[in-house]
Amino acid sequence: MIPARFAPVLIALIISGEMSFLVSGLATARATGLIPGFFGIWMSSWVFAWAVAFPALFVLRPIITKMVMSWVREGS
Repeated sequence: MIPARFAPVLIALIISGEMSFLVSGLATARATGLIPGFFGIWMSSWVFAWAVAFPALFVLRPIITKMVMSWVREGS
């Protein structure tokens, strides 16, 4: 088992991986169409996108959480 203190890192890793995978695939398909070599282009785009998305999510998540919590009311 992984220690609980690593949960925020794992959450950011998994969410950023899934979202960057989907978005880079859609953006690549839109830009190139389903051409020969599409999968390789997509994977190249995904690696780059994930390298940006993971640290961004890891850094911004606590800030965004605080911001959202200031917008909502408890008990509603």
